[in-house]
Amino acid sequence: MSARAVDEPHRTSSQLELLFDLTFVVAVAAVTAQLAHDIADGHGLAGLVPFLQVFFAIWWAWMNFTWFASSFDTDDIAYRLLTMVQMAGVLVLAAGVPAAASHSDYAVITLGYIVMRIGLVAQWLRAGREDPARRRTALRYAGGIAVLQTGWLSRLALVETGVLPSSLGLPYFACLAALELAVPRWAERAGATNWHPHHIAERYGLFTIILLGESVLAVSRGVGRALEADADGGPFVVIAGAGLVLLFALWWLYFLGPAGDGLSDRRHRSYLWGYGHYGIFTALAALGAGLEVAVERSGHETGSSPLALGYAIAVPVGVYLALLCAVHVLVVPQPVLVPAVVLGCVVVVLTLPLATPWTGMAGVAGVAGATAAVCVLLIAVTIRTAAARTRQRPEKDSTAAVTSPRAVRS
Repeated sequence: MSARAVDEPHRTSSQLELLFDLTFVVAVAAVTAQLAHDIADGHGLAGLVPFLQVFFAIWWAWMNFTWFASSFDTDDIAYRLLTMVQMAGVLVLAAGVPAAASHSDYAVITLGYIVMRIGLVAQWLRAGREDPARRRTALRYAGGIAVLQTGWLSRLALVETGVLPSSLGLPYFACLAALELAVPRWAERAGATNWHPHHIAERYGLFTIILLGESVLAVSRGVGRALEADADGGPFVVIAGAGLVLLFALWWLYFLGPAGDGLSDRRHRSYLWGYGHYGIFTALAALGAGLEVAVERSGHETGSSPLALGYAIAVPVGVYLALLCAVHVLVVPQPVLVPAVVLGCVVVVLTLPLATPWTGMAGVAGVAGATAAVCVLLIAVTIRTAAARTRQRPEKDSTAAVTSPRAVRS
């Protein structure tokens, strides 16, 4: 197990990585369905913190595997078996989502998370043994991850025994999560790993598509329940149609920026770029839950008010647009997304639900339709701006060529 080249040509996701991603489909579906249930019961805010906690475990496990694979993927027998161990941990974690959300019982989720991390620690130990040049880095990763697992186990034990008050549960979690995020930066100080920028960009793009697919599935579940309840044709059709357009627009916006080239030129910003995707991925998962409940409510009453449903759509979209622009600006010298335009779109989207208390479900349908229209408009403006830049660049290049000393001498 030696480091792969950072400029390896034609580096793409392997079949094993694609299979690994399928286990996260199950985990994301479980946490999204639980959030949709909380929103439908009128407890969206109360369910938000458990949703963010569980999604952090899902995202962090996926991200650690992805960056390790980009550096040390050997695809041999040992690597495949240890990957299977991590996949088993994902499935255990997914099985524990309902208990965590309904009873604050994180025992099964913690068990699944630790199983995933055991597989990753074994991978890092193998890399440290077989790649002497990066031994210190690999051992730092293995040691840091292993120590933090004792922290998660102690948290579970303290909660189960009642020693840790419920008021300290979230601060304890936040502390451990911050330490998890600090491990890569600390480990890489001993020597940088050879992750492949275009491979990383592709992996993040694939996970984005998985989350968009989960949102499509969530909307389809809502459509099925609405049809069973003889939904009102007007709001039902508008919300369902606008949801599809909105998800397509968000996909389009994500892939407008050349992340691979940007990461290649600005490797030092990979931490902020990678960590910023937690908010992007979370927003997409939350949007699926919001759209599911909005479509379902057009068929029968739920515990959520129209204002809450409007913001269940608007807030995830606003967060997604803002963070997508932020991570794009980090790695691209001349951003495709214009920050001022994106900020304007975010403000408009977040103000749309304010009219829903007086307009009811028609207002929620209006929020969905208007949000989709704003995102489509953002795509149009972005493409038009990029085309204008492309036309101006040859003119500048030709002018510079004519006025250069070499051109004048010629």
